[in-house]
Amino acid sequence: MEFHHLPVLLNECLDGLNLRPDGTYLDCTLGGAGHSSEIFRRLGAGGTLIGIDRDSEAIAAATARMASLEGPARFVPVRGNFHDAKALLAGLGVGALDGVLADLGVSSHQLDERERGFSYHDDAPLDMRMDASQPLSARKIVNEWPEDALTEILRDYGEEKWARQIARVICDRRASASIERTSQLVGIVDAAIPKKFRAKDGSHPARRTFQALRIAVNDELRPLEQALRDLAGLLNPGGRLCVIAFHSLEDRIVKNTFRTLADPCICPKNLPVCVCGRRPTVRLVTRKPITASEAELAENPRARSATLRIVEKLPE
Repeated sequence: MEFHHLPVLLNECLDGLNLRPDGTYLDCTLGGAGHSSEIFRRLGAGGTLIGIDRDSEAIAAATARMASLEGPARFVPVRGNFHDAKALLAGLGVGALDGVLADLGVSSHQLDERERGFSYHDDAPLDMRMDASQPLSARKIVNEWPEDALTEILRDYGEEKWARQIARVICDRRASASIERTSQLVGIVDAAIPKKFRAKDGSHPARRTFQALRIAVNDELRPLEQALRDLAGLLNPGGRLCVIAFHSLEDRIVKNTFRTLADPCICPKNLPVCVCGRRPTVRLVTRKPITASEAELAENPRARSATLRIVEKLPE
């Protein structure tokens, strides 16, 4: 299958990055190079674009796509997790960036490639790994983690009200036979949530369960705040950090981290002047998140839940 990724909020990201032709930029989540290819086209001689992805298929496909583009800029693909961007860039000898983009969503290719097991619409192996070489998979969690741990991730990562009931049915079913397929998990969720209590907005009853497992498998949230701090710290003065989130848990971390970086003072509010000595390192470019236009939603319904937040590095 061709590695395809329809970039979300593309024009808004390009505007938000405030690109300089000779700048050094980082795409933290390379995917199918949808965003990267457009960034690259706007770079000139002296410009560099670095792309990070943990998926080897994404790295290979993006490298081939970028090689087909004409332009004087340099493209550097790096396999890894953007949570480790600070160390990865140090390994490349890159000390500062003029802009960073992080699209936290699952790529269209990963959703559409049935065998990856991300979708509750297809019958597939229960996998959900963004990096196919890592040992932890959704199958391992569902079949081996205790009921309390399952309940916790479904509640905390999926915001699932029926977390305890779903975890209990999972444990009951796996006692007689291991749970190997996404269709089995969908059936478990269907059995655990009474039909009269299901969402009235037409959303799939297994959506939250699959989201929770995907986040747990790929450890998407725990390192996110520190990663955002590291990325902001890597920016040159005037450089921009643009982050696209796709659910409330991600967006909350992005929003709170950006607000803290923009206003880190911990002094009591009744003090007339700041005495803690903490100074802002960024300014908020977007105080409210940017969302997809109706025109984009008509072309790409997956953009419906996307939110873009942007900060700019302040002079030191």
